[in-house]
Amino acid sequence: MTTLPRFLHQNVGRLRSRMGKVFLGERVVFRGKDLHADLKDMGWLELYLFSVTGRRFTAEQLRLMQAIWVYTSYPDARIWNNRVAAFAGSTRSTSGLGITGALALMEAHIYGGGNAVQAISFFLETRKRLEAGGTLDDCIRREMATYRRIAGYGRPLINADERIGPLLALAETVRLADGPHVKLAYAVEGFLRDSGRNLGMTYGGLTAALGADLGLSPSEFCMFKFPCILAGIPPCYIESVENPEGSLFPLPCANIIYEGVEKRRWPSVAP
Repeated sequence: MTTLPRFLHQNVGRLRSRMGKVFLGERVVFRGKDLHADLKDMGWLELYLFSVTGRRFTAEQLRLMQAIWVYTSYPDARIWNNRVAAFAGSTRSTSGLGITGALALMEAHIYGGGNAVQAISFFLETRKRLEAGGTLDDCIRREMATYRRIAGYGRPLINADERIGPLLALAETVRLADGPHVKLAYAVEGFLRDSGRNLGMTYGGLTAALGADLGLSPSEFCMFKFPCILAGIPPCYIESVENPEGSLFPLPCANIIYEGVEKRRWPSVAP
């Protein structure tokens, strides 16, 4: 095992990489492949997934994974991420900063990367425990004791998810709806409801189960899901730019309930 000082010494003045390298004026190596020769016919999603996983996916798998992105791109400025881009437009910041800031919120644990990692990790670990003779009851109790929730179940505001039907229909069309983790996801939903917890599966839960069936690790799934809302962000920025500056979500002073110090005169300060 290479020690840190030795590793640092070996890398002075150079960058060692197994991922890729640019040979200016000649070629670009991308995970061992020539970007402009071996990968030139790839679609953008296929290239992105190859960059994350180093693997190639079938046309059916790519169609499903693209749908996961498409079905959750909502151009609604009320949504947490989109609100950042909309405010950027309202304050006349740049589109790049607005969109980047909106995507940065995908680090959130409740609805972003943290939730995605927790959900797929739960499915992967639970399946292993079940195959080793464990029970679903024990697995769910263990998860609840650790996190006080099951990631991917129970949507805020409404206990239903309009994205599940279309995504599941497509998954059935490409014959990817019957994987072991998807079956487990529905078994968990049934268990939660039978035990008195009215927690329906969310889009995050279904996509995590599909991701596990596609062979993605938790970190790979998190990186795959990161841009899944991207297409819904620019419209929010654009519309805010088209409206008067500073006019997004206006709040009249009369709508603010204030219980602090009453209106008072400030003492003048002698020059």
